[in-house]
Amino acid sequence: MKRIAAGLLLFFAFISFVACHPPGLDSNPDTMKDPHSFANFPEVKVVHLDWNAFVDFTQRKIKATATWTLSGQSEHLILDKNGLRILSVRDQDGNLLPFEEHDADSIRGGWIDIQMTKDVTQVSIDYETSDRAGALQWLEAPQTMGKRHPILFTQSQAILARTWIPCMDSPSIRFTYKATVRVPLGTIALMSASNPQKKSPDGTYTFEMKQPIPSYLMALAVGDFEFMEISDRAGVYAEPDMLESAAREFSDLEKMIAAAESLYGPYLWERYDLLVMPPSFPFGGMENPRLTFVTPTIIAGDKSLTSLVAHELAHSWSGNLVTNATWNDFWLNEGFTVYFELRIMEQLYGPEYAEMLAQLSFNELQQALNTLPENETILKADLKGKNPDDAVGPIAYEKGYFFLRTVERKVGRRYFDQFLRAYFDEHKFQSVTTEDFLSYLRKRLLKRKDWRELEIDRWIYEPGLPENVSKPLSTRFSVVESAVTALLTMKVLPVTKHWSAHEYIYFLQQLSGRANKEILARLDSAFQFTRSPNAEILFAWLRLCIEQDYTQATPVLENFLINTGRRKFVLPLYKQLIERGQKEMALQIFQKAGTNYHPITYSSVKKLFE
Repeated sequence: MKRIAAGLLLFFAFISFVACHPPGLDSNPDTMKDPHSFANFPEVKVVHLDWNAFVDFTQRKIKATATWTLSGQSEHLILDKNGLRILSVRDQDGNLLPFEEHDADSIRGGWIDIQMTKDVTQVSIDYETSDRAGALQWLEAPQTMGKRHPILFTQSQAILARTWIPCMDSPSIRFTYKATVRVPLGTIALMSASNPQKKSPDGTYTFEMKQPIPSYLMALAVGDFEFMEISDRAGVYAEPDMLESAAREFSDLEKMIAAAESLYGPYLWERYDLLVMPPSFPFGGMENPRLTFVTPTIIAGDKSLTSLVAHELAHSWSGNLVTNATWNDFWLNEGFTVYFELRIMEQLYGPEYAEMLAQLSFNELQQALNTLPENETILKADLKGKNPDDAVGPIAYEKGYFFLRTVERKVGRRYFDQFLRAYFDEHKFQSVTTEDFLSYLRKRLLKRKDWRELEIDRWIYEPGLPENVSKPLSTRFSVVESAVTALLTMKVLPVTKHWSAHEYIYFLQQLSGRANKEILARLDSAFQFTRSPNAEILFAWLRLCIEQDYTQATPVLENFLINTGRRKFVLPLYKQLIERGQKEMALQIFQKAGTNYHPITYSSVKKLFE
């Protein structure tokens, strides 16, 4: 389906378009460099964006002009889009340019094909977003903590940037940007760029991102947010009622940055700030440069869940600095980042702390390997025809991490650190494929014998987990396992005076399939799990309660699902309810909760009921 823009009188121009229709514009991803983008790179590339936008909360639209500076010459500029209403396109001299819009499928959306002469160096696109913009969540004031002002936030990864900006929506294309954004008085606009720390009296904000980024790192948030400094280059934004508790939780932020720099080189993005999102934020965090979005579910009051911040910070090197060229190579972003995250946590809190995190990761990986189809356990993914969000999971994260961990154990940490630091330095502000990395690994680190012994090709291109994996061994978790045995065999409650949140989580996970209602009642009475303020502990507990039909926790389960939009939590809980014969109850909760979910979470849960 396509629509020709009104008012484009140069119809004859399209005769030449049809005659020289460039390859890759059909729905066959085999013909495209990136199977999830229709853009005609490397023929021509976007290199800089000037974005002028008005955020209209009344109509729930962003009305904007996107002006792209181009590199290369072509008679066509093809940009990805999904659900956008294109109003007009002009060149740098203000001349109207003919364009066509095409729709392809529900996953990738479609594209806009702009016809231009070879002397065109800029195109300006006037457009509006639609109510189908999968990146956007609009929250009414009553849905916010302060209940004074509405909130808008974006989530562009993986291919949702095209739902609010017409762009070359591929991780292999980088650009700098400047922006001017007008928002309602009383709110502040923040982006993945240089940010204000105080509200503007007229509701107008300007931004600049000097370092080139891929489109999935474009981010915008608008709301009643305030700022608190943590160090000269780090701070936190949050709704006013949450700001102080967030700043306390993230007080080690500067230490994390310094630890990361000591491992793999200077932080190249100037500032590192956090924005605490509304509870409906669909992920734990999003590594938007200069402004990581984080879920409020990691604010536990004791810094026990701040490894997630270390993860998002690590993305400033693995992902933001060196980026997967396509979503098939997603493990290059996430496997490296899990490895880096655990190294940061080890440096700050010691080897045993990091080994507990590694053990939890290994358990999650084992569960995935036992439940996923074999072809979905391959590190180098094949996402042709699939939503790239399908790559988000334990294979890219945990299997990627254990691959790097196994290589490190083979060659020694000293040599692996030297290799990894050089990798980040030599590939900074570039996008790489799996094969690019393997070539570099072979050239710079591994001898032929090491390559064979490590079974590198099997790790990357075959399903499952090779036997040479470097397994974690946590001595503190060994104590927890003994406590589980004592509880199940002798009904002795564990002594948990010095337990961390991770030990509680591991303890609850080890009870899966082995506990009963009587044990859960005793544990709840002793440790108040149903009222736990730690979202990870509560999630592990609620899974046990569903498994054993412990109905005393049902009101808390319903409240948790209604007021938490983090997909990692809500999707498994709904799925478990359905599998345990509670589909009707799950649907009733979803009908109440759905309006609070981001489109990413909403669509994922909705599929469970189809």
